[in-house]
Amino acid sequence: MPLLLPYNRLLAPAGRVVAYGSPDLENHALDVQLVPEMPLLAVEDRYGIALVDTLQRRVVTRWNYAADARTKGMMSTYSGLKVRRENGATHLYWSAANGATRQSGVLEAAYTAGELHLTRLFPFAPVGAPLALPNDLALTTEQGRRCLYVALNGNNQLVKLDLATGQTVWTQPTGTAPYGVAVAGEQVFVSNWGGPLPTDTLRQEAAGVPGAYGHAYVDPRTGATTQGTVSILRRSNGHLVKELPVGLHPTALLASPDEQFVYVANGNSDAVSVVAVADLRVRETISVQLLPGPPGYGGDSPNALALDAAGTTLYVANGLDNAVAVVQLGQAAARAGAPGASQVQGFIPTEAYPGGLTLGVHTLFVANLEGEGARVSTRDIRAEGGELEVSLKDAPPAYNAHHQRATVSLIALPTARQLVQYTAQVRQLNFAFRKELAQQLPRPNVPPVPLPERIGEPSVFKHVVYVIKENRTYDQVLGDMPQGRGEPSLCVFGDSVTPNQHQLAREFLLLDNYYASGKSSAEGHQWTDAGMVSDYVEKNVRAWFRSYPHVQEDALVYSPTGFIWNNAADHGKTVRIYGEAAQPHYDTKQSWTDIYTNYQAGRPLRFTNTSTISRVRPLLSPNYPASDELRITDQIRAAAFIKELAAYEKQPGDAFPALSVMALSTDHTVGTRPGMPTPAAMVADNDLALGRMLEALSKSRFWATTVVFVTEDDSQAGWDHVSAYRTTGFVVSPYSRLRRTVTKNYNQTCVVRSIEQILGLPPMNVVDATALPMFECFAPTPNLAPFRHRANRVRLDRLNPALSKLTGAARRYGRLSSGPEFDHVDGGRDDVLNRIIWFATKGKQPYPTALTGPASDDD
Repeated sequence: MPLLLPYNRLLAPAGRVVAYGSPDLENHALDVQLVPEMPLLAVEDRYGIALVDTLQRRVVTRWNYAADARTKGMMSTYSGLKVRRENGATHLYWSAANGATRQSGVLEAAYTAGELHLTRLFPFAPVGAPLALPNDLALTTEQGRRCLYVALNGNNQLVKLDLATGQTVWTQPTGTAPYGVAVAGEQVFVSNWGGPLPTDTLRQEAAGVPGAYGHAYVDPRTGATTQGTVSILRRSNGHLVKELPVGLHPTALLASPDEQFVYVANGNSDAVSVVAVADLRVRETISVQLLPGPPGYGGDSPNALALDAAGTTLYVANGLDNAVAVVQLGQAAARAGAPGASQVQGFIPTEAYPGGLTLGVHTLFVANLEGEGARVSTRDIRAEGGELEVSLKDAPPAYNAHHQRATVSLIALPTARQLVQYTAQVRQLNFAFRKELAQQLPRPNVPPVPLPERIGEPSVFKHVVYVIKENRTYDQVLGDMPQGRGEPSLCVFGDSVTPNQHQLAREFLLLDNYYASGKSSAEGHQWTDAGMVSDYVEKNVRAWFRSYPHVQEDALVYSPTGFIWNNAADHGKTVRIYGEAAQPHYDTKQSWTDIYTNYQAGRPLRFTNTSTISRVRPLLSPNYPASDELRITDQIRAAAFIKELAAYEKQPGDAFPALSVMALSTDHTVGTRPGMPTPAAMVADNDLALGRMLEALSKSRFWATTVVFVTEDDSQAGWDHVSAYRTTGFVVSPYSRLRRTVTKNYNQTCVVRSIEQILGLPPMNVVDATALPMFECFAPTPNLAPFRHRANRVRLDRLNPALSKLTGAARRYGRLSSGPEFDHVDGGRDDVLNRIIWFATKGKQPYPTALTGPASDDD
């Protein structure tokens, strides 16, 4: 039976799937390569290297970074695994880095006696960046000498090494964020994620990628990068021959067997560029969209390539399609190409986000970066010999967002008939029919309804308020509500802490089948703001080498169409942003108590907000502190919004913005850090702020034409017995007083699509184009009764005690919470914070260690 992903996609992969990895970790397969002369497949994953027996379809050995003192704490970078057989010996090469120690290097391992052993580490120091970030590699033999080419993604460099000695032959600059490497003829080709290094910032806008790593040219409308290039250098001396423009976010490079062509996967253009080696020109651009045709919604994310031995069939991993495109190359793309232009022959279904490809004689091998998602449960851990706490032995299985398997697909190459069947299946799994529904023209004389059936038809709503909170699961907050599918044993912030959210669920509707689309805030704020994640986000998942983009400060992160706010503004809608995509700046000598005491006394907080996205700046409220600062109580944010709302009411006409996007984040908490509020107090602060703002809205003259959508950005900071992705969501409006449970499956992209449908905006990409609008959350007639907020039942100024007053586990958790990594949202390790929150809310009740692993002082 197909698996439903939390972003409008089903999984029903072709072939056989090999899953592996510790249940204590969030595992991701990144790249694959066949081992010559042996029935083995090498797999690069985030935590090490595995070898899979391709005949028995099982992992035969695995090496991980914790196994060697030289590599402890490292993670694999993005891709670039290479395998060499020489004199009967097998050598593997790949790249890794450690953000905490700024260590980067290329690793060499040998496969002997059935095991992998690390033999060498080639270190690379950062140059003008926090990390050198080696990524893709190319192995060559030149005049009898083995050479290794290394793209340094952080340093913006390509390095050539003598493989025998490890000495550097030459180092040369590239474009911004080099990724892929291919050698053809006397030249080496390097793809640059961010295009050329900016030199003209007077006539073209540039932004950080992020700033510590340099800059790239960006679109002032969206903030996304506007160029992608391939640097072409001479193998002999590294001199730059040409920097060739290609599509956006160029990723994998692959040379044809005869070295006459180089293929470039353009992750943000949904196309492959074909570069002729003879004249270094782009001879053809091949679209690999699953759902082509106007209006050309992007989001297929081609990011890996494989080519058959004849050089005439190209396989392209389309990440967000969960499929591999099969392309028959034409005359302009291959020496023996078919007459005419290259053609997509069909698609092969895979697991989630295929990110690495290699081809055998009869088999396609796929590294599925997202696998089946976070589906490891306590029951799975018990089956593998893990220990469960006594209190959970009789409880239902529970899930956490950071526990999943790495998976690899082994797929027999399909016949022409099978490919037709596979292609139809992929279209069904991607809900292709919904794209056609999204393109239906509005009908004339249709009366206004809350959520129109077609984009462009009238809605009763003129205003949408979109509230984005932080990191809670459904069971953590609403697990105590008997009206929904809750698990009370996992409820840590129930009705006594979140009375307003509980009242919203009772008075309006309870969504007990609503899901976050990602696993962390870095992913979550892309899903909430843009309706998709880009290939750059997927390549960084769990490692987050260059940035953790929950605040939107890295131009490489953004999809070309940008965000919901520029979509609205581009179509003539007024927009106000409250705290999202921004950083607050204030006197950090002030403690939480100082700020809260001043708020109670009516003394304003002096601060400024900044954003790295130029389009955001004029839309950003200067009165509402940006959300990436948990020392600022959410009561200040609520008061700022309520004050602005009152000002809009005093203006003539209808000045209240059509779209308000609001970040409200203190429910993230900072654990048990001394001097800061307890986790329950911070969640109560957030709950009260939400209730106050909704009461003010419901009593305003705009209420009859306003709808509020509330979502968490992700569900990573807790446990849920239904799904690791299940979270809280609310739809609040005069037309949403249903007083019942809505069990329809919805997710964050459904919220984005509903906002677009209400405001008459086109979808931004193929993911929100195929999302299901939330029709079941509205009634045909309104109930204009105001919402009355509930007073907090937990003192907001209930502070964590000083370390000197603590002993045992309480002292250790207080010390861990005090680390600088917890100063900001998602700055520290989520599994540690989860354990701290459990201790703070459940006391000595046994913690579900099966979900996050045992505690240790290294946490």
